Amino acid sequence: MAHLLDSINSPLDVKKLTVSQLEILAEDIREELISVLSKNGGHLGPNLGVVELTLAMHYVFDTPSDHFVFDVSHQAYVHKLLTGRREQFHTIRTPGGLNGFMLRGESPHDCYGAGHAGTALSAALGMAVARDRVGGKEHVVALAGDAAFTCGITYEALNNIANSTRRLIVILNDNEWSIDKNVGAIASYLNKIVTNPRFDYLHERAGQFVERLGGKTALQMARKAEEAAKSILWPSVIFEELGLKYYGPIDGHDIATLIKTFEFLKTQRRPVLLHVLTQKGKGFEPAMQKQKKFHGLGPYDPETGETKPVSQRTYSEVFADTMVKLADMNRKVVAITAAMPNGTALDRFQPHHPDRYFDVGIAEEHAVIFAAGLATKGFKPFVAIYSTFLQRSLDPIIHDVCLQNLPVVFCMDRGSLSGDDGPTHHGLFDISYLRGIPNLVHMVPKDEDELADMLFTAMQHNGPIAVRYPRGVGPGTPVKDVPRAIPIGQAELLQHGENDRVAIFALGALVPMAQEVAAKLEGQGISAAVINARFAKPIDTAVLDFYARQVDAIVTLEDHVLQEGFGSAVLEHLSNSGLATPVVRIGWPDQFIEHGKPEALRAKYGISVEATVEKLMLLLRKKEPATPARISAV
Repeated sequence: MAHLLDSINSPLDVKKLTVSQLEILAEDIREELISVLSKNGGHLGPNLGVVELTLAMHYVFDTPSDHFVFDVSHQAYVHKLLTGRREQFHTIRTPGGLNGFMLRGESPHDCYGAGHAGTALSAALGMAVARDRVGGKEHVVALAGDAAFTCGITYEALNNIANSTRRLIVILNDNEWSIDKNVGAIASYLNKIVTNPRFDYLHERAGQFVERLGGKTALQMARKAEEAAKSILWPSVIFEELGLKYYGPIDGHDIATLIKTFEFLKTQRRPVLLHVLTQKGKGFEPAMQKQKKFHGLGPYDPETGETKPVSQRTYSEVFADTMVKLADMNRKVVAITAAMPNGTALDRFQPHHPDRYFDVGIAEEHAVIFAAGLATKGFKPFVAIYSTFLQRSLDPIIHDVCLQNLPVVFCMDRGSLSGDDGPTHHGLFDISYLRGIPNLVHMVPKDEDELADMLFTAMQHNGPIAVRYPRGVGPGTPVKDVPRAIPIGQAELLQHGENDRVAIFALGALVPMAQEVAAKLEGQGISAAVINARFAKPIDTAVLDFYARQVDAIVTLEDHVLQEGFGSAVLEHLSNSGLATPVVRIGWPDQFIEHGKPEALRAKYGISVEATVEKLMLLLRKKEPATPARISAV
């Protein structure tokens, strides 16, 4: 059966449709989202919630000359469908296919790339100011979810908008969720606007007001807008005081009202904020019933929404379950997350110790400084934040935690590839950005049991300490009932022979690969020691020195960028010690890694047994003494 969506090749095609046809197109888009994402996975709930909103934006504005800046941009799938990428949409989040976020290199309609929250208003303001400086006429529209208004960067932008530009449209997409239910005073504030007894009356008046816009002059429209705004000024005072004219709340699924409202907002010569109410997961019952699950997920049944069950615990779940044990042991243990209780699995911890669980919203810097304050009073804070998001807290880590040598534990989930999410979410830089900070210890477990041991070690350590662990499941190693402490900076010798020519130092998830490399070398008559390094800082210099004096080559394996990573730490120490043992470093190159399946990406970038052996053999051959035959040939 033909779908209206099949005729949409650019936003110009959207503008040709009637409101009734746009409503049909909205249903087509929802069918496409549910079908494609059931195979590829992705951010289903957020995109189902912004279908009508995105259609209305493209109906009224003109991208790419006008600019849409999506906060996080995980809700830009509809935008991609409407901007010439419909035929490629089935490739989204697959190797070589469309990215799951906005990407400047993917389309001229993607004016700003993103993947982290809170960036839209600042970026949009920068674009608006640049436009003003050159006398441009284009519109800049920032679309940010209510969760972004728990992020400090958003308020830094709000503080500057009115003093910097006379024209900017901010859309507050209010669905009460980020990944989990929004928390804190800002969420309560927005809820007061929506649930006030006057809302129904005001909503009806707003609808009547919009209906009259068509036949009024700009001046009359402005006066009506002023009246509407004043009638709800008291709940919207925070935005008004910051210099943005507040309109709303309006129904984010009413295409006709959205179109007329946007047409009105285009005439405004001051920064405005439109408060839009949407239903996350709209049109797919499983997504509406389980909003947390359907924020972002892997493949699922498009009829029932059921996903394939995982037979073993993920690293995140092992972390959370161990946290319950630690909190049972120590009343000073507290857990902190930045709007990611489900992603970090701390929603498994919260029911056991609700008084020692804190979700601070999308506020990573605050999370770290909040933890520092707790630590000064004798508490043991465990701050669970994805590696890629902890980057946002670098200064508080240095200035507030490490400079004061406070016992805060940084639990870095997704310390590795984040697969189909791509470069904004890969956790490939945390060793680099933490290794140079004094007082900080950095650990990497080889399996689930060692993760539990490292968390126990962190609880006992009297200073800042970090542990990184990958996304998904580990090798399936059983976790002991009672974890044990690991001596700080002590590696684990897994394999050793009397005539080792090679020593392989591996971190974390690449330890099994190190054992495979050793087996491959053994098949070629080369004995290799295998060391589970365990610590990116401090490294075990005693073990390193021993092997550096015994072997022909050292190999380092890390699921991290090579620049300033674990292999760099090994080279630095050998250089400082006057040891010239050659080192083969295996890790990620000095570039941003695209989205894709982890195993395929590792093979592509040489993080594999075959590539490691090949590089090592080239080095070993250079060290072999020349045979008489070789001498005569020369």
